[in-house]
Parts: sequence; C-alpha cells; structure tokens
Amino acid sequence: MKTVSKTSHFLSVCSANFKRLEKVIDLKTLNDVEILLNKDSSKAKFKIIQKSNHTLILDASYVSPNEILEFSFRLHFYIDAEMVEVISYQNEKPVPFFIKRPMTQSVDEKFQQNRLLTEWLEYIFENGMSSKKYFF
Repeated sequence: MKTVSKTSHFLSVCSANFKRLEKVIDLKTLNDVEILLNKDSSKAKFKIIQKSNHTLILDASYVSPNEILEFSFRLHFYIDAEMVEVISYQNEKPVPFFIKRPMTQSVDEKFQQNRLLTEWLEYIFENGMSSKKYFF
C-alpha cells in the first residue's frame, strides 16, 4: 500500500507519542498518573476515561496555579498499533474533511494538536519531578 508523505509523517508523530506516553503510563497496571512539574506546583495529569483490550481513552491535562495557562487533551491510545492520537484539544475536535472548515480552524489542525502533544511530553520529561528517569 502506498502512503502519502504527509500521512506517513503524521503516523510517525503518533507512533513517537505512543513511545513517550508509554514511559508515563504503565500499560500493565493502567493507573492514573500525576506528575509535579517544576517547583511552582503545576502538574501534568493523565486520567484513564475508557479502556478496552486494545485501546485507551485518556484525559491529559496541564494544571497550573495560573488558570489561564491550563489546557487539556483527549487522547486515543491504540495499544496494538502502538499509536496515540489527539481526539480533542480544549474540548474542540478537528472538523472532518467532508465538512466546510470554520475560520477558527486551520487546514492542519489535527497535525498541530498532535505536534503540541509531542512538545508538551518533551517538556514533562525535561521538567517532571519524579523518581523514574525517562530516556529516548
């Protein structure tokens, strides 16, 4: 099967996000996770909303003393395919391709949301205060 380079890059981002999140969430126990970031009491929270044999739906959020900085992702975690995809960011879903796109969303909204997840996970690994060390 032939893949378009744009699709291939998107799949690479989703696979890399799976590898990053796999280091945060224990797939054997499937417990909710809370990580303290820096010393200003901001936190990264990962809460499991729904689970099945091959998929998880997670609510990932950044909680800060400054409420204006807070944000949340809804993530679809494909365990068997080893991919993580952003379903929604700030409770706003990307518009499907067959519906006229509103002016508030760009053409590559879905890619931007997944890229933001990548950058946030990198931030967590650099600043998270945990006894577990993370390596790539």
